[in-house]
Amino acid sequence: MNLLKRNWLLVPAIVVFGIASAQAQNYGIGRTPTAEEIRAWDISISPTGKELPAGKGTAKEGEVLFKQKGCAGCHGPTGMGAAAPALVKGGPPAGQTPKGMEGMHMVPDTGIMALRSPYATTIWDYINRGMPLNKEGTLKVDEVYAITAYLLYKNDVIKQDDVMDQQSLPKVNMPNKNGFADMPEWKHGAPRLAGYP
Repeated sequence: MNLLKRNWLLVPAIVVFGIASAQAQNYGIGRTPTAEEIRAWDISISPTGKELPAGKGTAKEGEVLFKQKGCAGCHGPTGMGAAAPALVKGGPPAGQTPKGMEGMHMVPDTGIMALRSPYATTIWDYINRGMPLNKEGTLKVDEVYAITAYLLYKNDVIKQDDVMDQQSLPKVNMPNKNGFADMPEWKHGAPRLAGYP
């Protein structure tokens, strides 16, 4: 009986050793990316905008591009009223949801990135990475600045003639800079919201 007990104690050690050995094996799949490959994918733009590329654009230029580049086809000619989410405040009144967005419980003006985002750089980053739909990454840097400026202008965040570039964009004072909710400052060791430790 004592021998059986000792053998059962070895089972966890054998299982752990087996898992560690399997994880350490090289299956010959993939390779380490080169520095250039990593740099090409490292396109995140922080709130400070230090990663923004050189370029510039205005709302007037952005209005033309909004129509030319297909933004209006999804979001509507004025930035609202089409199948894709509204990009401009003053959307449909409560109870009137744009066609194709039924069941999404949209509330006018609350989901608009130019009003909701605390940083203007987030808007530039999103447009640069994710628009236009199915043609992501095709906009030139100046076009991204111009469309960003257009959306900021249409939401009364900047003036129509303001030039957005790598210096001015991070300085834009966003309406949601301080957040929607007045959240208490969290201190180390204090319980988090909803009872999470």
